[in-house]
Amino acid sequence: MITIASLIVFLAFYTLYYTSKRAVLSYDLGFEKWMKKNPKQTKISGFVLLLLAYSLWLFTQSLGCGTLMFFIQLMTIGSLIIILKPLKKVNGKVILALFILIALLEFYYN
Repeated sequence: MITIASLIVFLAFYTLYYTSKRAVLSYDLGFEKWMKKNPKQTKISGFVLLLLAYSLWLFTQSLGCGTLMFFIQLMTIGSLIIILKPLKKVNGKVILALFILIALLEFYYN
């Protein structure tokens, strides 16, 4: 459940990052091209994904712990996206492999 919430936080911040006018963006994927053409729907979907991730954190943890973990994760993932995306280090294959590894570790130790 935590891995799913982490993936949703990543997708939410990524969509909100692509609505920024100051960010250096590259439109390589079809999803990124759609985000460029529809900025209003992208912002709405980003905020909905953030609320969904926050509610998942509240569901798995208590109010205080879930809120703290959500904001720690949001700051960490946000910083990594802002730093690594202009360097073109964030691609789909690496993110997918990372989340599969994290999910396997979560199921193994749970």
